[in-house]
Amino acid sequence: MAVFRDIFSSEAGLLSLAVIAFMLGMGAFFVRYFVRHMHEDEAKSSSEL
Repeated sequence: MAVFRDIFSSEAGLLSLAVIAFMLGMGAFFVRYFVRHMHEDEAKSSSEL
């Protein structure tokens, strides 16, 4: 449990957690963005035929 105390009490640990949270959020955004645009392109290409 000393690891958690160090992570949540030190500046470097808090910055690391912030970066990890930001990267996970950015990854979720890009997955959603790409999937949405793939579905839009698929619908557009099927309606053109």
